[in-house]
Amino acid sequence: MLEKPCIQSRGFKNVEREGEIVGFQVNIRSLYYRGLWLSQLRPATVTVNGETYLVEQITWTINGVTYTQSEMAELGDVHWGLLEPATLTVAKEGGLESGSHEIEVNYTYSCSYFPPVADTVLGGTHKRTLILV
Repeated sequence: MLEKPCIQSRGFKNVEREGEIVGFQVNIRSLYYRGLWLSQLRPATVTVNGETYLVEQITWTINGVTYTQSEMAELGDVHWGLLEPATLTVAKEGGLESGSHEIEVNYTYSCSYFPPVADTVLGGTHKRTLILV
């Protein structure tokens, strides 16, 4: 069951590969009532405790498949459903320390029935405090 806020409390964790912490993950949900095609999404940023992580550091996992943000721009046939969380994985050596973190996710998207200038207002910035255990 998804929570009402965009940023979900479930799934917030550090990512380990080959015994080393290489980043962290946070789950988000689409707030757009139709869901979104990946090509509609514009590059996202994730900010944790005031430190912003940019496009090159973030991948999205939707329906079990992981995409870079540049790959998503070309995928008009992959849909992110309203009831499906997306996992944003941020590359950060050592991950995050245990404890409370101020999380901010900023992404925008386009809609076929809005002019391109509206891209900057759809989606927006979402903030939430999460605890990493």
